[in-house]
Amino acid sequence: MLHPPELAHLHRPDPNARPVVELQGVTAGYNGSRVLQDVDLRVMPGDFVGLLGPSGSGKTTLLRTVLGAAQVQAGDVRVYDKPVRSRRNRAGYVPQLETIDWNFPVTVEEAVMMGRTMSNALFPWFRKQERELAYDMMERLGIASLAKRHIRQLSGGQQQRVFLARALVSSPELLLLDEPTSGVDVKTRDDVMHLLHDLNHAGVTIILTTHEINAVAVHLPRIVCLNGSIVADGPPHRVIAPHILREVYGAEMPVIQYQGMTMVAESAHFWIDRNGDDAEPLATVPDDSHRQPVISHVHTAPDNVPAHHHHQDEND
Repeated sequence: MLHPPELAHLHRPDPNARPVVELQGVTAGYNGSRVLQDVDLRVMPGDFVGLLGPSGSGKTTLLRTVLGAAQVQAGDVRVYDKPVRSRRNRAGYVPQLETIDWNFPVTVEEAVMMGRTMSNALFPWFRKQERELAYDMMERLGIASLAKRHIRQLSGGQQQRVFLARALVSSPELLLLDEPTSGVDVKTRDDVMHLLHDLNHAGVTIILTTHEINAVAVHLPRIVCLNGSIVADGPPHRVIAPHILREVYGAEMPVIQYQGMTMVAESAHFWIDRNGDDAEPLATVPDDSHRQPVISHVHTAPDNVPAHHHHQDEND
């Protein structure tokens, strides 16, 4: 666990500091449609925040709102006490891997160096110090040996490290990550989360989105649960609760305590035959074509969620 509850006081932000990110009464979306409605959120210096919710809940849109890339229909968005529309953000951004064109003709080194373009008036020419910074970051992330490879030749974990390096070479004070552990193996996920933990303790404020409750969210010091608006905001032991998860996901999700962590319990999946009678647990049922699987706990939004919780971007 990255931030045990008994050590929470060591990571508490300065209460007298100004917010890094502040949203007041924000309604935002795309092309006139609403994805987020009436959102109030304050992220303080040194915070490490996980945005948790089902697909379509507005997690990605909230990040894009902070970046100034979503349409703000109402309310106020400020980053470092300045309206986002009036200045360039001092934020590093790591997008979802699925949104990247992996056929774009760049090497690992070139992709990482793109993180310096915002601060380099001489682009595409880079100073020696900038290249050294990029290689230091690639070394730290274990991808320096891949510098001359095309990005499409990499594994999912390697690709994730490339775009994390691209964000970090800009030396951001605020780091935004969209599903940084999605589609990677367990070791890569562990490496990424511990790197983010180290960056956070070095003073970087971090906001990430995730759909992985037990693997990611319960290890963070603060979780914001979204489903079109903010449902809950606080530490995992307060936010990971059956009544909150029911409101967020529209499903019954039992909660347990395990080694000091609050986690969601995965119960056995059962099969029922066509006449509705209960059958054995999935693990003991042979592959019979006349039986249909029924999943006991669904981790997606229900069909009756209001339309403003959804939009055309399935990666939200």
